[in-house]
Amino acid sequence: MTREAAPRAHEGPKPSEDPARPVGDRIRALEDMILSRLDDDKAQDVVFIDLKGKSAVADGLVVASGRSHRHVGAMADHLLRALKDEGYGRARVEGLPHCDWVLIDTGDVIIHLFRPEVRSFYNIEKIWSVDSPHRTQAAGQVV
Repeated sequence: MTREAAPRAHEGPKPSEDPARPVGDRIRALEDMILSRLDDDKAQDVVFIDLKGKSAVADGLVVASGRSHRHVGAMADHLLRALKDEGYGRARVEGLPHCDWVLIDTGDVIIHLFRPEVRSFYNIEKIWSVDSPHRTQAAGQVV
C-alpha cells in the first residue's frame, strides 16, 4: 500500500502519469520542466542537445553551469525535488557530495551540472553536438 496524496479536483494528471498522452509529449514536458527549473535557479550557459535518433541512451541531454559548488548542489537538489513532485519517479544521481559535476539521469533526459572550470575541461557538448569526420565516413561505408 502506498501513501500518496489523492489528486485534488482542480489538478489534472501529471505529465508522467497521463497514459493517454503520447510518449513524445511526455518527454517534451519533462524537457520543458527541467529547462524551466534551471532558468529559475539562474543556471548559466544552459545547452539542450536533442538525442532523438542519435542515441539509445536518452532522448535529450542538458548541460548547465553553476557559479560555485553550492550553486551546483542547490540546482541539483531543486531539480530532484521537482522531478519527484511532477511524478517522474526517482532519478539516478552521481557527484552530489562534491558538486563539481553532478549527473542526473531521468531515463529520458540526462542532465549534467558543472562548475565552469570542470565543464570547460570535459567539454561534453562537443561529443554530442558535432559529428566527427571519422564517424561520418564509417556510417557511409558498407562492410
